[in-house]
Amino acid sequence: MDRRDFGIKTAGAALSIGSLNQLDAFAQDLPLSEPMPALFLGHGSPMNAIEENRFVQGFRAIEKTVPKPKAVLCISAHWFTRGTKVTAMKQPKTIHDFGGFPQALFDVQYPAPGSPELAATAARLVPEHPAALDQSWGLDHGAWSVLKHLYPAADIPVVQMSVDRTRPASFHLELGRQLDVLRHRGILIVGSGNIVHNLGLVDGRNLDKPNYGFDWAVEAQNFVNQQLAKGDYAPLVDYAKQGRPMQLAVPTPEHYLPLLYVLGLKHNKEQLKLFNNEMLGGSLSMTSVRLG
Repeated sequence: MDRRDFGIKTAGAALSIGSLNQLDAFAQDLPLSEPMPALFLGHGSPMNAIEENRFVQGFRAIEKTVPKPKAVLCISAHWFTRGTKVTAMKQPKTIHDFGGFPQALFDVQYPAPGSPELAATAARLVPEHPAALDQSWGLDHGAWSVLKHLYPAADIPVVQMSVDRTRPASFHLELGRQLDVLRHRGILIVGSGNIVHNLGLVDGRNLDKPNYGFDWAVEAQNFVNQQLAKGDYAPLVDYAKQGRPMQLAVPTPEHYLPLLYVLGLKHNKEQLKLFNNEMLGGSLSMTSVRLG
């Protein structure tokens, strides 16, 4: 039994021992539950928001295996900030943080409500100091382009958490561990990025070729998948020292780090399932993960 399983089975608490004093009245008022699954979603192109393809079908299929959450906490690659921030407004705006796409994509709105209460609770779980409560951001396409396939009615409250660019990879894994307490109160935690993400090397001529990856990208994908299967996450935290394929796969960390939040949530005996496990355009992977 790991320390989080111990925490939920003693004294009637559904909390890790280190987080007992950090959970506020909002979470205490939510019904105690079995831990919600957690997801890492390879979100790919913003066009996935309006296209019908095998990847969005995979998102919809996995949603059918997840109990309806009380709210969603989404860690998006597209909010890469100094310090950790969480959206704390009652009605987050839909952010179209891209260019060069059809007007139909810019017309998409995802009017999910926010949850200032969840934001305040999540902020207190950040190691060392509380996260900043943000009133200006909203939901970027790392969040809404995938959540619209999971919850098209936009009736589930969504809070977005940024990725702190100033902290090492180990910090993001540890923050995932701290956020675990929310899973026991019906909160779905979603990391959104891409494990292999090198836009500078994308082969645009072969974007429609199924499961097409350069040798180095396939090697990086296989390496990550092997570590996930073994449950050995230390090399994934130390990804930059795992050789040239991983360095090419993760030239900048913002799309990779959301995976570590989800891995930090894993209990010892929980299952981890891959879906959408394909390469795209030579240098992108759509690999997604369901935890629990």
